[in-house]
Amino acid sequence: MRTALYPGTFDPLTKGHSDIIRRSCSLVDRLVIGVAINRDKGPLFSLEERVEMIEEQCGGLRSETGTEIIVHPFENLLIDCAVDVGASMIIRGLRAVSDFEYEFQMVGMNRALRDDIETVFLMAEAQHQAIASRLVKEIARLGGDVSNFVAPEVRDAMLDKFSKIKG
Repeated sequence: MRTALYPGTFDPLTKGHSDIIRRSCSLVDRLVIGVAINRDKGPLFSLEERVEMIEEQCGGLRSETGTEIIVHPFENLLIDCAVDVGASMIIRGLRAVSDFEYEFQMVGMNRALRDDIETVFLMAEAQHQAIASRLVKEIARLGGDVSNFVAPEVRDAMLDKFSKIKG
């Protein structure tokens, strides 16, 4: 069984993330979506909320693709998480050349730690390449329409979250 780990903070899950998840399903039998617990980033959504959003968005994809999809929170090293879930590959999404420089360094470090786990880069589809969670949150916080960047359920959750923050 070919298993891959697709890690990220997914705060929030964007259409770019969903695109990479969908396309990853054609490469593997089992896809583990690793939801990073990164306290330094100060996420908008709690870990539980992010996991629930991903579960909701991937529900139909499991039966549609036949791929086993597991949502797995983690706080350890990415390479250790890959070992924990039995992944032989790590999937990373790329949007721009600037992403590649950072990812290139990460691959080198991960290969030094475990050379039996490959990293596979997938480019987001053209219409999703400019989407960044950080920018989506900023647009939503300032009252802009994020419908082109996230699923309706995620948009609604963001609007609800920001309305509570504004009080």
